[in-house]
Amino acid sequence: MLKILGRLLDHLEEWLIAVLMAAATLIIFAAVVHRFASGLPALQPYTQRINMSWAQELAIFMVIWVAKFGAAYGVRVGTHVGVDVLVNRLGPAKRRVLVTIGLVGGVLFTGVIGTLGANYVWQIGHTDQTSEEMELPMWPIYLCIPLGSYLMCFRFLQVTWTYTRHGTLPHRDHGQIDGVAGAGLDLDQIAIEADIKPRDDGA
Repeated sequence: MLKILGRLLDHLEEWLIAVLMAAATLIIFAAVVHRFASGLPALQPYTQRINMSWAQELAIFMVIWVAKFGAAYGVRVGTHVGVDVLVNRLGPAKRRVLVTIGLVGGVLFTGVIGTLGANYVWQIGHTDQTSEEMELPMWPIYLCIPLGSYLMCFRFLQVTWTYTRHGTLPHRDHGQIDGVAGAGLDLDQIAIEADIKPRDDGA
């Protein structure tokens, strides 16, 4: 049951990030085209009929949601940057303790932020506060704080559980580019495979 829930969350997380990023990109592109076209006298009568003042605000809200859920995704796949020089110099036992403390700290921190965010959303939901351009209620926009933080907390719990049982952490090689077969090869190997010969003119 937990594995099924985890897989559903994985897909939901990835689709939400992808859809919001794509939508925000299209909205900003449309706003830029509209602004450019508005500067052309021949098109002004048509562009003036289209109100795009809401585009920037909506795109900002989308990017904020992407950032919150992207942070949870980063915990799951191990893309967050960490300074582990000192930790790696310790023995296995001490390293395991420090890593576990760090993971538990992540659980506590994101849990607290999620709870504070939920309380804030509850309070703002009883007000008439709306966004400036679209005049939408603000509580659904701020809902990304508790949802994203609790999801991040759940990811920290997953990583902590896996680490305490198997001693492994999610890790992604930042030098590896997905979909590029040659990524990760050293320069000499690339030169050999491409049959690149050094120049002999001294340059």
